[in-house]
Amino acid sequence: MQILFEVTAPVFLIIGAGYACASARMLTQEHIGGLARFAQEVAIPCLLFRAVSQLDLARYISAPAISSFYVGTLVSFVLGITAARTLCKRNWEDSIVIGFAAMFSNTVLLGLSVVDQAFGEDTLSGTYSIIAFHAAFCYLVGITAMELARGGGESSQLRLATTLASTIFRNPILVAILAGFAFNFLPYSLPDMIAVPMDMLARASLPVALFGLGGVLIRYRIAGDLPLVLIVCLISLVVHPTITWFMTDAVFELAASSVQAAVVPAAMAPGVNGYIFACMYNRCARTAASSILIGTAMSLLTASMWLIILQ
Repeated sequence: MQILFEVTAPVFLIIGAGYACASARMLTQEHIGGLARFAQEVAIPCLLFRAVSQLDLARYISAPAISSFYVGTLVSFVLGITAARTLCKRNWEDSIVIGFAAMFSNTVLLGLSVVDQAFGEDTLSGTYSIIAFHAAFCYLVGITAMELARGGGESSQLRLATTLASTIFRNPILVAILAGFAFNFLPYSLPDMIAVPMDMLARASLPVALFGLGGVLIRYRIAGDLPLVLIVCLISLVVHPTITWFMTDAVFELAASSVQAAVVPAAMAPGVNGYIFACMYNRCARTAASSILIGTAMSLLTASMWLIILQ
């Protein structure tokens, strides 16, 4: 219970405050949208650029930790597709959207916040190195699978490359991470007149993003196929972190901080990108939205459970 009150509750209380303000119409959806856009397109890119550009790559880039997280991600994708196809009798395109929603956990808004609250800077640096590849990896897998399904197994390589490049380079978070890695290898540091305001924006990023997430959640309603929603939540909140935990702790026997850095982001609720991917292909959008809403509520308890295990 101490973890629930001291670590996860503050994170979810900020989300709840955003939800309550939007519900009471203290802030309109236009205001909430502005906050969310500021966080995702300005503040969080500043945070990730500064973190990645200053990251000690030799110390924090851990192949076992990264592979553990992404094996769990890939297994979650396959399980989501398989469950949607076999248990819910959905077609391939619907099933791929369900698989994408199941594998794309909310590593940035929730993951970074919980790691920061629970374990501090050392573990947080390890988490940065893991989630740096997250969106690019998931979109690569999801778009490739969807284009193959839509093309009957013979997708146009040009269309695939165009869709993937467009998705990646229109995402400010991914652009900031790529720029951070590029700057990391340069023998220069940012001048203070640029670094100081970027750091100020970075400090505002997570609380503003969490508040905005709470406000955005009011747009979603529990709709669509409940069995599919529960499948997505089960895979995202239980299966993915279990695989990651088993590999980091039992297979690779990594240090506690490395295990925590990988398992916590794996244990987060389905991310908003699952809904964005569903809208890209006009498939199962209501189900993806419901998964975000229900999964975020459930993760208050499941995240606390994982923190108890990891401590």
